[in-house]
Parts: sequence; structure tokens; C-alpha cells
Amino acid sequence: MNHTQVLVVGGGPVGMLVAAELGHHGVRTVVLEAEPQTVDRPKAGTLHARTTQGLARRGHLPVPVATEDLVGRGLAEGFHFAGAPGLVITAPASEPRPVLGRSQAELERDFERRARERGVDVLRGHRVTDIVQGPDAVHVTALGPDGERRFTAEYVVGADGARSTVRERLGFTADTHPATVSALLGLVRLTDPDTVPYGWHRTPRGWTIAGVSPYGHSRLITMDFRGPHPDRHAPLTLDELRREGERIVGHRMPMTDARFLSRFSDFSRLVRNFRQGRVLLAGDAAHIHFPVGGQGLNLGLQDALNLSWKLAHTLAGTAGKDLLDTYDTERRPAGQRVIDNTRAQVALMRPDPGLDPLRDLVAELLEIDAANTHLGHMISAQETVYPARTGRGSRGEGRFLPNLPLTTAAGPTDLIRLLLPGRPLLLLLGEAGRAHAEQGAAWAHVVRTVSATPARPLPWDAVLVRPDGYIAWAPDGGSLAGALVDWFGEPRRRT
Repeated sequence: MNHTQVLVVGGGPVGMLVAAELGHHGVRTVVLEAEPQTVDRPKAGTLHARTTQGLARRGHLPVPVATEDLVGRGLAEGFHFAGAPGLVITAPASEPRPVLGRSQAELERDFERRARERGVDVLRGHRVTDIVQGPDAVHVTALGPDGERRFTAEYVVGADGARSTVRERLGFTADTHPATVSALLGLVRLTDPDTVPYGWHRTPRGWTIAGVSPYGHSRLITMDFRGPHPDRHAPLTLDELRREGERIVGHRMPMTDARFLSRFSDFSRLVRNFRQGRVLLAGDAAHIHFPVGGQGLNLGLQDALNLSWKLAHTLAGTAGKDLLDTYDTERRPAGQRVIDNTRAQVALMRPDPGLDPLRDLVAELLEIDAANTHLGHMISAQETVYPARTGRGSRGEGRFLPNLPLTTAAGPTDLIRLLLPGRPLLLLLGEAGRAHAEQGAAWAHVVRTVSATPARPLPWDAVLVRPDGYIAWAPDGGSLAGALVDWFGEPRRRT
């Protein structure tokens, strides 16, 4: 029998990020992954702004130190909404770029490397066959290269994808929307690339999405809005993909040498609670939706960044009452938001000419800066605001604190650098902020306190920032001591 503090089922990017973060906090962690090695597949490859911002704060993405001349400036990347151009995703210039291309496989390898470096035991080729939850531990059985192995863990994180064994075995209930679209994906060699429309292309018969390479393999997606797949799990053939592409575009589209073929749909599912006792779900195990806008990978990585520090504090005994339950109350609405906006985009993408006036109206709205920003922040999750935990109505609590240049006794730095240790940060701003230092002193074993002068004034003289970058407390939300009790439990007695 193998004992560990946390067992992560599923070693994709989400599971490996959870493991890497838990390893950073010194949590004994085991990852069980069915695949013997990372599989390169043409899946998600877009990181949006809130994901890149969160990963930067945890040291997974490099970003230059913020300087005063970046304050107030912005970055912008062109994107699409429901397949139509015109959306612009923006972010502060002191943050990473708002749209970043990174393949799922690349992320998985990077997070796995970090997890192993931090002492995490990654067991590949191990498929979970059973999971039983008890009052004090979770018992997991897995079949590996050397036969059956049994594990016990204080907590289990199910990050094992859309067909999650953890979700099914423990009977997590979910809300679903049935499939209405049948989509095909292939990584193929196009023998006449000029016959394939580049990018997002709509006809009266559906959509094609093509990243055409004249020299190697091209990524081709087809979307048929006439109904779901008759057999969702039937193997896809190259001939079927070719016929469907030709039906939609209306002419020959020769292709050969398929490296990867897959079916998908707009079926959506959201579990009703991300936590069941000592078992928590993350990523596709908790939510799936139509992959328009590249939001699924981002949603899962944000789950991982939200969950890992809370689980670490729970295991260390430095968590406030019900801290782990905030994982569900914060992340389930985020999952619902993505499912809702992807369903809205699917509705706009239907090739019914009767929808043309609606598409024209949306295109007009995208020309209005405020509307464009609203949709851009929705797609990139920069609109995310978590519910206030203290209940005292701070203007800042639950909002993401943008990176800002700071000057400390050690010299120039910024918020991202101060969060890299992974500890909650009590930032005392200017002379007035030092008045809060005494209240925070009793939590010095948990919270890092730093006095700094910001490049430009903030609305407060102090702020408590969570490891994932969101504000946990500001002075207009009640006492600091009360907030610290809420988040991290009673103070440690001084000796």
C-alpha cells in the first residue's frame, strides 16, 4: 500500500500543474497518468490573458520586471468571436501578452518537469480502476506496468479529463446540454493547399477551420450543424474527413497521410459541485464545452492555480474555516460562464441565413470599444471576480490585482516577483500602510509582509493578495485580523 498526502489522477497540463504547485509547497504528491509518455495531439494551443497572468505569478512564464513607463499602457491581440474577426483582447503592458501560443503537450512536459524537480512522484502507464472514499482517506486502485497497485491519500484531485474515472466512480452529479453539432478534426497533408480556405470559413453547409501548411501537415476542422454524430465514438477515417470538408466548401479538397483524427461536439457538462468530501475535480473532469475560443485549457489551468494553494494550506493546518469549499464557489461560476458563452457562440455560428441580421448586429457591437472590451475580457477570463469571503464589501476583494512596479528597501521590483514564493502577500503601501503591520504579525508563519512604495497610488494603503493574484482583503472591507482568520485560521500564539 502506497500512502501520500495528495494523489492526482490524470497527468495532462491541469493535473501536472496541480502537482507542480503542490510540490512547491512541500506536499507529498503522486500523479497517476495512463499514458506512458506525453502525446503530441493537435489540441488546445492558446493561453489567454488571465491564464498567462496567473502562470507568471507562479513562475511558470517569464515576464520582464514592470517599470513605471508601462503603467497605464496596454497590449492588444486580435482574436475572433463566434468565428468572426474583430474581437480585440487587451491586457496591461506590465503583464504577459494577452494571447500566447503554447501547445498542450509543451505545457504538460514543462509542468511535469517542474513537478518531478519538486519531489512529486509521477507514475506513467498507470490507469485508475477503482476509487473509494472513506472518512479519513481515499483509497485508489490502479493498473500499471507491474500489475495492480493500491494507494491511500488524504485528498484526491481528479484531473482525468472528459471521461473521468474519478467523476464516474464517485457519482458526481452534473448539468448537461446535449450535442447539436458534429465536428471533425484531422492533422493531414493537403496535397493541393490552394483548395482549402485558410482560417475560419463559413458556407451555407457549415464551417471549416484550417491552419494550412504548404510544406507539412495541416490542422483541419469541419463543423456540421445538422445534428450530433450518429456514433460519437466510431473511429474517424481520412475519407470521411475529406468528404465532409468537400461537402462544406463545395469543391474537391484532396488530402492524405492523416497523423491524427478525432470527433467532437458541442455537448457540455458542468458538475454541480467541484468537491465531494476529500475528492476534488479540475479541468475537463469538472466541465466540458464546445472548444470555440480556446477557453477549455485556460479554464482548467485556472482551476489548478485556484485549488493548489488552498489544498496546501488545508494540509498544513493553516486554512481558515471552509477554505477548501471556496474552490467550488469560485470556480463553478467560472465554468458556467464559459459554457454559456460558448453556447451563445455556437448559436451565432449556425449557417442559417436567417441569423445574418444577428451576426451583423454583433459585428457592429464589436466596433464599440466598451462592448469589444467586455467580450474580450469574458473570453480571456479577465472579467472574473470571486465572491467576497469576508462579507464586508470591500471594493477590491475577489478582484485580480494587476502587476505594478514597486520600490522596496531591497530596490525596484514588482507584484509578480513578490508573489513568486507562493505565499499570501500583505503589501504595505507607503507610510500609512505600516499601521497594518502589527495586525499581520501574528500570521507571519503564513503571510509574507512587504513594505513598498508603488509607482502610482492605489485606492488603499495596504492590500492582502492571494498566491493566485486575487485580492483577499483591502482596508475598506473590515479589519485585517478578521480577514486573516477567515482565510488562514486563528493566529499563532507568540512565545
